[in-house]
Amino acid sequence: MAVATTCNPRDRKLVTLAGVLPDADALGVVPDVIGAWISGKECTFHYYQQYHHVLLHGWPGAIAVSAILTLFARQRWQVLGLCLLAFHLHLLCDLVGSRGPTAGDLWPICYSEPLFRHPIWFWKYQWRLDGWQNQLIFVTLFIASLWVAVRKGFSFAEILGSRLDEVFVKVLQKWGRQLGGRLGFSSTRKAPPAPEHSGVP
Repeated sequence: MAVATTCNPRDRKLVTLAGVLPDADALGVVPDVIGAWISGKECTFHYYQQYHHVLLHGWPGAIAVSAILTLFARQRWQVLGLCLLAFHLHLLCDLVGSRGPTAGDLWPICYSEPLFRHPIWFWKYQWRLDGWQNQLIFVTLFIASLWVAVRKGFSFAEILGSRLDEVFVKVLQKWGRQLGGRLGFSSTRKAPPAPEHSGVP
């Protein structure tokens, strides 16, 4: 989504982060594991269960995350809208496909948390987090993202650094040319111009 709707590396990174940061409220698993390791007791995942899908899985988190990211954007109004959209796309994906191993182990969306308890949304047909549906979606989007990287000249690796992204895309484009040659395809299309990379995220 960020690739299709933004025109510079900084804004692409910000929109991408907006779709990932809701799960920052799962970081409670870190003190859970460390505490269990130090005490020698069984890990109960107390903080993970207490705060995941609560602190950053509602409209207060969407507004806060989007507003903060927008401060660093070049096209601020556009990025604000895209960050809100990416954030809510994350929530939608959680609503339909983040169930635990049993049929009753549903993950609800407490949309007004942490300010208010209600509304609470859940979908009784929610599929497992490791279900075939999510695996199929992941493989499809991953292949599509590689194709976009070859065509556009930049990829999801851009969020980790412009140099890494440049090397990654060159390798993909080389493999694409080799595969095209083996399949009997030829292309006279010029290589895409080098993407505008920014040292500042």
